[in-house]
Amino acid sequence: MGLYIRQVSAIIRKDILVELRTRESSTAMLVFAIMAIVLFNFALRLSTDSLKPLVPGLLWIVLVFTGTLGLGHSMYNEQVNQCIEGLLLAPCDRSVIFLGKAISNALYTLFIAVIVLPVMAILFDESLLQPGVLVTVVVGVIGYSGAGTLIATMAASTRAREIFLPILLFPLAIPLVASAVIVTSGILDTQLLGEYAPWFGVMVAFAIIFWTAGSLLIEFLLEG
Repeated sequence: MGLYIRQVSAIIRKDILVELRTRESSTAMLVFAIMAIVLFNFALRLSTDSLKPLVPGLLWIVLVFTGTLGLGHSMYNEQVNQCIEGLLLAPCDRSVIFLGKAISNALYTLFIAVIVLPVMAILFDESLLQPGVLVTVVVGVIGYSGAGTLIATMAASTRAREIFLPILLFPLAIPLVASAVIVTSGILDTQLLGEYAPWFGVMVAFAIIFWTAGSLLIEFLLEG
């Protein structure tokens, strides 16, 4: 188990070091997220009270599209110069590759969320930094990164990967995103836990299903 964790950590460390050198994904994701928030702020010329019901949806729109932008570079970068061949030759279980890439993708999106949440809280005058919202964001990002990494692996070897990824991923992620919006709205509206707890369960189940599926299917996808 210790060796397995070290192998996963090695892939995460590699991805983070590459990103720190190039800053390709993080810069594009950050610029997109900030521009989207600013545009939403100017486009929705409503009073603060009228705007508040829209905040959960806007938050998850930003996170989903920003996360997809990062996923597009995820496995594609491994295909450049056949870097994926080096990973496949490593003496480790193939699920290590999936977990390492999925955790890296989740960390990138969570890094953007750390910046997005306070900015949206200020611009839209909403208490987005409370623990319930933070937990929901973490679980939602983890679930989306698992599904996104799985689909990105499928799309990486195709010519139309930029189109293939969102076409497959967005419909697949509807249960997660819809549940995340409902849970976030319930927390911000101070509803009773029982009113949105089942939707939080959907988010957790989504994450478990796709992280498990990715770990089991990654070998077939990489060798296909």
